[in-house]
Amino acid sequence: MSRVLACIDGSQASRGICDGAAWASQRLNAPLLLLHILERKQHLDGNLSGSIGIGSREHLLAQLVALDEKHNRLALEQGCQILETARQRAQACGAVSVENRQRHGNLLQTINELQEQSLMLVLGKQGEDSEAMGQPIGSQLEPIIRASSRPLLITPPLFKAPRQAMIAFDGSETLCRNLGKPALPDLLRGLPVHLVLVGNASTELKKRLEWACALLLERGLEAKAVICPGEVEQTLLAYQTENRLDLVVMGAYGRSWIRHFLVGSITTNMLQHFETPLLLLR
Repeated sequence: MSRVLACIDGSQASRGICDGAAWASQRLNAPLLLLHILERKQHLDGNLSGSIGIGSREHLLAQLVALDEKHNRLALEQGCQILETARQRAQACGAVSVENRQRHGNLLQTINELQEQSLMLVLGKQGEDSEAMGQPIGSQLEPIIRASSRPLLITPPLFKAPRQAMIAFDGSETLCRNLGKPALPDLLRGLPVHLVLVGNASTELKKRLEWACALLLERGLEAKAVICPGEVEQTLLAYQTENRLDLVVMGAYGRSWIRHFLVGSITTNMLQHFETPLLLLR
């Protein structure tokens, strides 16, 4: 089954994730799966050796076990509440159909298992831990993006349905390949699309830009191509702000180390500095 997979954790970002996932579900006419992961954490040190007597040690171990069981029950109940609240919100926002799923384990491993049945993934820019520590992006976000084989919609805490979109065009195979797939045009249908190429464009790159614009027009989208001089991140941010574009589409981290240095840092910088949703293509 092709679906939209959204990962929530109860942080402030969950609201934006639900709204963004519901928007994608509507656009793609695909069911929505809300996923909440219970990752096991080390709470207390179970090593009670040393000067503690045998009887006291056994008593404390029993208490630790009881506390751990209580914590797991509470975490499970809290997760169910988070999912149910998210389900109701996604349905109210117009998601096609919504299923909840809660699993124990590792977030990255679970996403790798589920992404093959998914059209795209939706994640928040921050999670519970990064939000509490004041970090601009979550610690697990970049590994998930790098490991994903599906497009990812990265949402801010407050998501609004996009009215205009910008495609940060770099002429890469990843971007051009995704332009030819049905999912991207379906997401962008009805939105004015700005194809923006930054820097000194070669003749070949200009031809690719013209081809991409013609392809989107052929698919019924309102599109225009623009070439802007300057540094990539600053120019894209300035163009997006000036034209009030509320969705940014771009290729994500490359798999090779060369492309990582050329493109990876741009992806990270845009994740950190852009306040609009980012659609990252793989």
